[in-house]
Amino acid sequence: MKPVLDLVTKLGPARLAAMAAVTLTLIGFFAFVILRVSRPDMGVLFADLSMQDSSAVIRDLDARGIRYESRGDAGQTILAPRGDLARLRMDLAGKGLPTQAGVGYEIFDKGDAFSSTNFVQNVNHLRALEGELARSIRAIGRVQAARVHLVMPERRLFERDREMPSAAIVLKLMGDLDAGQVRAIRHLAASSVEGLKPERVSIVDERGRLLADGARGGDGEAGAGLDEKQSGLERRLRTQIEEIVAGIVGQGRARVQVAAELATNRIESRSETFDPESRVVRSSQTRNETALTGGAEGAVSVGNELPGANQQEKAPTQKDSTNKTEETTNYEISRVTKTEIVEGGRIKRLSVAVVVDGAYAPGPDGKLAYQARPAAEIERIAALVRTAVGFDKARGDQVEVVNLRFAEAPAVPEFSEPGLIQSLLAPSKEDILRIVELAVLSLLTLIVLMAVVRPLLRRVLTPEPMPAALLAGPALAGIEGGMAEMPTGPRDNPTARLVEFAKINGQVQAETVQRVVDMVRASPAETVEVLRNWIQEN
Repeated sequence: MKPVLDLVTKLGPARLAAMAAVTLTLIGFFAFVILRVSRPDMGVLFADLSMQDSSAVIRDLDARGIRYESRGDAGQTILAPRGDLARLRMDLAGKGLPTQAGVGYEIFDKGDAFSSTNFVQNVNHLRALEGELARSIRAIGRVQAARVHLVMPERRLFERDREMPSAAIVLKLMGDLDAGQVRAIRHLAASSVEGLKPERVSIVDERGRLLADGARGGDGEAGAGLDEKQSGLERRLRTQIEEIVAGIVGQGRARVQVAAELATNRIESRSETFDPESRVVRSSQTRNETALTGGAEGAVSVGNELPGANQQEKAPTQKDSTNKTEETTNYEISRVTKTEIVEGGRIKRLSVAVVVDGAYAPGPDGKLAYQARPAAEIERIAALVRTAVGFDKARGDQVEVVNLRFAEAPAVPEFSEPGLIQSLLAPSKEDILRIVELAVLSLLTLIVLMAVVRPLLRRVLTPEPMPAALLAGPALAGIEGGMAEMPTGPRDNPTARLVEFAKINGQVQAETVQRVVDMVRASPAETVEVLRNWIQEN
């Protein structure tokens, strides 16, 4: 421990305090640099959360041991490492977080029902109904958030014409809803509210687009259904054509547009047909009549007609006999009655336009060269398109397939991941901020190393120089004194010169030793350090 104590004594309190301060500063600086460099890049995990959802998400992140940051008075915004955002969102979604729970029927679990007024109860019932509807609508795919506003007219006594309820729904979507999903939401709301009809439900998305108009009523519903049918037909045909053409010319190298003209009128026809050759006996009736007539000669008396009268007295008479037969047959003639109703929305005409890009092949210079497609290939593509859409020439359908060069050429390779050089040449905003941050930290580190660490190490590692008076002063002083006291006698005798030099050398040595002794007595600590340095030297 003695060398350590000697070194501490040699440095002194001021130098030790400066070294301690510089050491602590360096430790703090490098700790900050290490923490800042090793700190993960944070991104927004969820925003605009309620307090319940925020606390549930934070509890889950604490249980996982994942670092996070919360911003806002109630932690509405939660930040997490950017590389884990997708995985965390999927895991939390699997647990039903965030729920974005509104006020439902649990509102009646709070408060005193006996002290609340009828108005408060009605308002709470309306809020609970809106909250439950919003929860049900959020369960539909692509619906991220929902708000429901119900208008329930007050029931009054002696009211003859009652106003029907209506509803307005605002949706925050992740994508687009198709017509079937919009109708499902309208029917869901109508089935949940007494007296509400689907045509009185309006739906708006977060971009202000009207998905369903509840002000047009039933008359507008038929027109809207026809428009939806036309859009759906055009979208379906366009998808079919793109799938066929993309398999031939490549993905993204064809543009397809379909215009469908639908008949809006509703046709109802009745027809009745009789077939005279086809007869069926419906009923048959036969009637037979027989008549016998005759006359007598002489007078007709009562005696002649009495029994036991003399028949011989009667004269022979002549009798007439008549037979009559009548037959009636009823026939049922076959009849066909046909009633045909053709609803609106049938295809009246189709127009299809397809633009196909040409082929690209590497040229002599290594760049892609455009080549037009042959006419036979275009004709085969047109035949496939006509078959796919159900082409009917009598209906007036038109199909046009044209080969034109697109403004943008395909990339080479078309589906390639960006390499390191491409990433460096086209960095993102996050990459630029990260590079700037690392450059600033590197510059600060270099400044600290050059301005603080380097001088400190040089001062600590470099030994202090020996006193000039201790090393050269005595000898030089003795030599100068001896030279000054050297007699200026004749220099021709070599022996005399040697004797004089020996005297002077003895005097110099004696004076040097005496001066060294005096300096050792005056500065014993420095003398010990000089001797120690001499001993350590080779």
